[in-house]
Amino acid sequence: MDTQLTRGLKRRVMYVENKDGMIEGARARIGWVTFSKSAQTVYYRGRELTKLKGQGVRGNFMDIATREEFWVSGVKKRGSNAHPAERGISIIIDDDARLEYEAIRSSVQCE
Repeated sequence: MDTQLTRGLKRRVMYVENKDGMIEGARARIGWVTFSKSAQTVYYRGRELTKLKGQGVRGNFMDIATREEFWVSGVKKRGSNAHPAERGISIIIDDDARLEYEAIRSSVQCE
C-alpha cells in the first residue's frame, strides 16, 4: 500500500524516536524499517510498532510488546529530525543505513 509513510516502499530509512525510553543506547535512531502490507505496522530492530491512528499522547506508533510510544517519520533532508522542543536528544545512525541517510541529506543541495 502506497502511503505518505511508506512512499510505496517495503523498506525505508526512517527516523525512530522512543518517547518513553531508549533504543539500544539512544533516545532516537535513524535506520531501515520495514512495513506490513497495510503499512499499519512498522518493524525496527526487533520491535513491532503499531500505528496509533491519532490516539497517541506523544507518538504515532506503539510497541506492541512494551506499550512504549514511538515517533516514526521520514528522514528530513535538512537533518532536523527531532521535534524542535526536544533539542539535544541523542540520535544514532545505524551503520547499515548511513550511506542511504547521507544520500538523502545530500540531495537537498541538488534541488
